[in-house]
Amino acid sequence: MTEIPRETWNALSGPQPFLRHEFLSALEDSGSVGTGTGWDTEALVCYDGDRALAAVPLYRKTHSYGEYVFDWAWAHAYERAGLRYYPKLVAAVPFTPVTGPRLLTGARPPDPAIAHAVAHAVRDHAADTGASSVHWLFNPDVECALLASEGFMRRTGFQFHWRNDGWADFSAFLAALSAQKRKNIKRERRQVRDAGVSYRFFEGGALTEARWDAFYALYLATTEKYGAIPYLTRRFFSLIGATVPGIVLLLANAGPEIVAGALFFQDRETLYGRYWGAARPLPGLHFETCYYQAIEYCLEKGLRRFEAGAQGEHKLSRGFLPSPTYSLHWLDHPQFQRAVEEFLVREHAGLDYTLTELNEHSPFHKTP
Repeated sequence: MTEIPRETWNALSGPQPFLRHEFLSALEDSGSVGTGTGWDTEALVCYDGDRALAAVPLYRKTHSYGEYVFDWAWAHAYERAGLRYYPKLVAAVPFTPVTGPRLLTGARPPDPAIAHAVAHAVRDHAADTGASSVHWLFNPDVECALLASEGFMRRTGFQFHWRNDGWADFSAFLAALSAQKRKNIKRERRQVRDAGVSYRFFEGGALTEARWDAFYALYLATTEKYGAIPYLTRRFFSLIGATVPGIVLLLANAGPEIVAGALFFQDRETLYGRYWGAARPLPGLHFETCYYQAIEYCLEKGLRRFEAGAQGEHKLSRGFLPSPTYSLHWLDHPQFQRAVEEFLVREHAGLDYTLTELNEHSPFHKTP
């Protein structure tokens, strides 16, 4: 990213903070991606003379960690056939399962001619450099249509998102839920209050190094507890705190002790939940820290959506509804391309059934 002028990239990146030059540079400068991490930046910029028309946050991967679109079975199949699946090329924001443009063209929608040129450039680069495949992760609908027309296979997943229906406050949101769901949320919130936990949001100049120290300790404790990989270095948080707009840090205190924290990002319409941590287990602490405080924040700020991250069917009973996500894939090996295409047809049929089942268990009042 240091080879690309910040102004050039940000003119194309759009409103999401994750796609800005500052965020992607912070990943590199902090050592969270780059040499030894399995994420080597090979960002692409498409020019017409000196004018940048489009950009792609592109990475050469030597593993499939930190993507949230799982292709381990494809890699194992390659291995059993005596072929190399890695390296591969991935157009994505590292460690960030958030739908957003991957073919960055600024305020204007992608031009089909530019999409054609970029798709072929990326695919040719994969073939020329020994990458087995190209994967575009968490793409919006318009990109899916353009890339599918260029021979990329579409894959569908889903997350759980909260949508603001114009409720005046959290009580109005609760009133829209079924009685049992409403009772459960009140109980969880009461458990946290009874434990003496209080919350405070920090933004802008309030994102001090001491607060980042506290949050990073929580982040490490929680990744260690669940056997996860702490992808992000401590320096990453200092860098984004100083350069990236839209950061919202939430810290929870029980007396003088900081017992939990969560990191959010926001753009004009959406709050994104990304990382959280806790010093010790307390009943209801995770749900209050990661969901309920954020919903109150959205209602107060007039944000339309809250995306709390990947997976988690437990979100459904707390007011989050299933929302489809998309990725696109191309494999250089023709037989594997056909095999994966057949697999995706079967996977999509099963996903349709799952989404139907989930929607039938909506936490909101049923309308006759």
